[in-house]
Amino acid sequence: MDLKQLEHFVAVAEERHFTRASRRLNLVQSGLSASIRALEEDLGGPLFIRSTRRVDLTPAGEVLVEEARRVLAAARDARHAVTQVHGLARGRLRIGAIHGLAPFVDLPASLGQFRAAFGGIDIELTLDGSRALIDEVREGRLDIAFTQPSDPQPDDIGSRMFACEGMVIVCSTDHEFAGASELKLSDLSEETFADLCPEWSVRRLVDRSFAAAGLQRRTGFEVNDIPMLLELAAQGLAITMVPESVAAARVRDTRGAPVATATLCATEEPCWELAAFFKGRAGEPLTPVARAFLDLLKLPDVVA
Repeated sequence: MDLKQLEHFVAVAEERHFTRASRRLNLVQSGLSASIRALEEDLGGPLFIRSTRRVDLTPAGEVLVEEARRVLAAARDARHAVTQVHGLARGRLRIGAIHGLAPFVDLPASLGQFRAAFGGIDIELTLDGSRALIDEVREGRLDIAFTQPSDPQPDDIGSRMFACEGMVIVCSTDHEFAGASELKLSDLSEETFADLCPEWSVRRLVDRSFAAAGLQRRTGFEVNDIPMLLELAAQGLAITMVPESVAAARVRDTRGAPVATATLCATEEPCWELAAFFKGRAGEPLTPVARAFLDLLKLPDVVA
């Protein structure tokens, strides 16, 4: 049993699904399955109850998951402590990100924590589109980029997945879709959409989903701001599609007009993914500064 196997186990335990866990870990599913089987053989029994739609923890798995989280956290803390002893007294951390990372990552707070721990490191932050950010990582102009995975991912770029969730429909509370479930994309094709601008990865994901289904849709409102996007839906001017946690945060917000949500059937629901990208392989960035920042974020244990 090693740390990598425990990381794989925790990902499957939290996702309750091997495919989603493999995406989160940036690992082929066959490799993830082999890692879990080896761990189960080492521990002398099954850790998961597998079914066609999901996996659940066995009693042994329930016991292991909390211990595994504790061990992984201790390993990160140990590495962070050694990094501080070795000293990152001087240097530069260059971060790139797409707009709208919250609520997945509170980047300003994380950068503040990093500055408190490593006061001698200069910090630079750039906001841009997904393609530009990946290019800047490849060319060495950024240490880390927080964005949606590209397809295919470049061979010389490593990543750590930290969000993988479904997209939901947001509409006004009196819309016919309010509270609906198991909708199909074809049910939405006659609606007017509020969309983000084409360079946003959320927009590209929605566009690709409709194109793959052979459907067209009408964009009536195009904005560059997620709060505005959701407010247009709240006012009944259009419907929109956003990641589930973004919609949930807007539903809880009592300051604006209320919104409702609806869900798509599982076979047509787009999967919104976010990852940290960096120069390196096997989940480890090349530079000590980038490694220290990712350790501070504790990305491998973030529930998607």
